[in-house]
Amino acid sequence: MTDHIESLPAERPRKIIHVDMDAFYASVEQRDNPELRGKPVAVGGSEARGVVAAASYEARKFGVHSAMPSVTAKRKCPDLIFVKPRFDVYKAVSAQIREIFAEYTPIIEPLSLDEAYLDVTENLKGIEIATDIALEVRARIKAATALNASAGISYNKFLAKMASDLNKPNGQAVITPKNGPAFVAGLPITKFHGVGPATADKMHRLGIETGADLRKKEIEFLVRHFGKSGPYFYGIARGIDERQVKPDRVRKSIGAEDTFAQDIHAYDPAVDGLKSLIAKVWRHCEANSITGKTVTLKIKYADFTQITRARTIGQAFRSADEIKETVCVLLESVFPTRKGIRLLGVTLSSLERQADMCIEQLALKL
Repeated sequence: MTDHIESLPAERPRKIIHVDMDAFYASVEQRDNPELRGKPVAVGGSEARGVVAAASYEARKFGVHSAMPSVTAKRKCPDLIFVKPRFDVYKAVSAQIREIFAEYTPIIEPLSLDEAYLDVTENLKGIEIATDIALEVRARIKAATALNASAGISYNKFLAKMASDLNKPNGQAVITPKNGPAFVAGLPITKFHGVGPATADKMHRLGIETGADLRKKEIEFLVRHFGKSGPYFYGIARGIDERQVKPDRVRKSIGAEDTFAQDIHAYDPAVDGLKSLIAKVWRHCEANSITGKTVTLKIKYADFTQITRARTIGQAFRSADEIKETVCVLLESVFPTRKGIRLLGVTLSSLERQADMCIEQLALKL
């Protein structure tokens, strides 16, 4: 088994492109309002409990980023201009972009309104070089929407995603099968897509600082410390990721969870910890025009015991705020708690497609 994982697949390498729109929501707002161009812009609610959904590159220079509390963003950038989100516009632009993708390949896996994987190993235009396809797709997006896109090209999803960040904004990069393992080896573990702050902290405690350090660990060690993610980490440390690009994948549920740097003992901090998770789940709903009727709250305590609480409603959820109300009711049932909470998760299931979903701006006021 080790020999198989250590070497690249014998068949012809796949050609995967990860396309990521640059500061998508904020760029749409700057495109449609010339007065915002060149200025620090944040899409989201400016009120006390507002959250930044997207920040322009001008705002990012001040350290403003998505999921940041609006009060913190304003403190970092006093001249920050807040703009209310227009999800109907973002969805329309996203649909334009996906029509362009579909001219090149039917194998498209949307991740959100502003990013997607494309498998162009066999493509509809007969273009041999994936880099050329990425250049053409980005030029088509620019011509159709006046927006910039960045792209990463590689032989698997993990490296394509990593490559799309290398020359942002409005650039692209390629990671070949030859240089993939070396690229991963030199990468700080904090830069790995899929390795969040809590996992990175745990890796640091285990002496794993870079991809090279990760590669030194045996698969048994990684499974022992990271569970089902262990084989995935073992593979990507060697530049290997065999996950397929899955077009129009049918999902039974949409979920997000987070392990906290410090255990949570009180209700209000737990609610704060759930906000970004609910926003993430709802963004996926928006991107795929789906919703659900059942929400499940997952709680893992400091002693690693775990419980779930679920509720099904008669009519599918229509906003992130509706999900939050239900989740908070579920959360209240476990307080006061005698044990610290180390992880929270939110999952939406009983999914259904809704062509004309009512996408409300409340999603960004969590």
